[in-house]
Amino acid sequence: MAGVLPDRDLQRLIDAGAISADSPIAADQVQPASLDLRLGNFAWRIRASFLTGKGRTVRDRLADFEMHRMDLTGGAVLEKGCVYLVPLAERIALPCGVDGVANAKSSTGRLDLLTRLVTDDGTEFDRLPEAYDGPLYAEICPRSFSVLVRPGMRLNQLRLRAGHAVLDDDALSALHARTPLVSGGPALIDGGLGFSVDLKPAQGDLVGYRARPHTGVVDLDRIGAYDARDFWDELRGAGGPLILDPGAFYILVSREAVTIPPDHAAEMSPYLAMVGEFRVHYAGFFDPGFGHGAAGQGARGVLEVRCHEAPFALEHGQVVGRLLYERMQSPPERLYGAGIASNYQGQGLKLAKQFR
Repeated sequence: MAGVLPDRDLQRLIDAGAISADSPIAADQVQPASLDLRLGNFAWRIRASFLTGKGRTVRDRLADFEMHRMDLTGGAVLEKGCVYLVPLAERIALPCGVDGVANAKSSTGRLDLLTRLVTDDGTEFDRLPEAYDGPLYAEICPRSFSVLVRPGMRLNQLRLRAGHAVLDDDALSALHARTPLVSGGPALIDGGLGFSVDLKPAQGDLVGYRARPHTGVVDLDRIGAYDARDFWDELRGAGGPLILDPGAFYILVSREAVTIPPDHAAEMSPYLAMVGEFRVHYAGFFDPGFGHGAAGQGARGVLEVRCHEAPFALEHGQVVGRLLYERMQSPPERLYGAGIASNYQGQGLKLAKQFR
């Protein structure tokens, strides 16, 4: 059966040695529909991002790009604007018929910490071809804040799937008819479930945050440790438009509260480029159970927005992204927010967990 592999199947692959690591894989790395990946003990500072290409390994290409090697064991600062490559603790040997896709974790994206999976023989970031057998690496580029990292930190995650299980619009409409996917408004289904931006909050006038250009270092292990005002400027208004500045990074929130049913997973993808020159997300996985059974039913999607070439006027209700829903092979044993450390269940506009 085509579908995303749930937690029990990920655990079976770990038990069988298809997913392995030098140090034991922790039980809480296994999420409802993905596996958290851990940083290894060192990093290479590299002069440019790169893909390995067919028939070549990361080690083959390092001679062209490596600047120096850094020990992470005592903690090390990854500096804003620089590019690093970190061997991950996990190695994988995918079964035939199973491929993978990676994405940054939620807190990673909200920190504007561009993190992508790199593999041997790779022609795309964040993709594992069917039956891939080899090491895994994380390319990390801090965009807004320098960050302190250590071995074992989890910045990205891997989702495995068998076959093609993405719902087309007819199947998505049928799912919405059975299990409403959007609360508080109609569902815009066109190449996925449309996401629009909320610039008219129901309470108050806070519509988002903009990263400050000159800040201190963020230690990723320190939860709730940093005053948000030292790193972010609040954006307040009465409905927009919000003018996005080129190169600036924004945290906004969707107008829609969405639900991911237990037998489905989802991934946020940018909307069509023709709607504006900006990127909408850095961390795009939505696990089974997101917004399911939460107070008021549904949870907002946080939008991690970076404007590119020219200032852009973002309007309230403008569609800026879409959710692609996929079938699970079977519902996971644990849902997002149900007895696991889910920091963003039932969320609204919310910064990364390091800020208070």
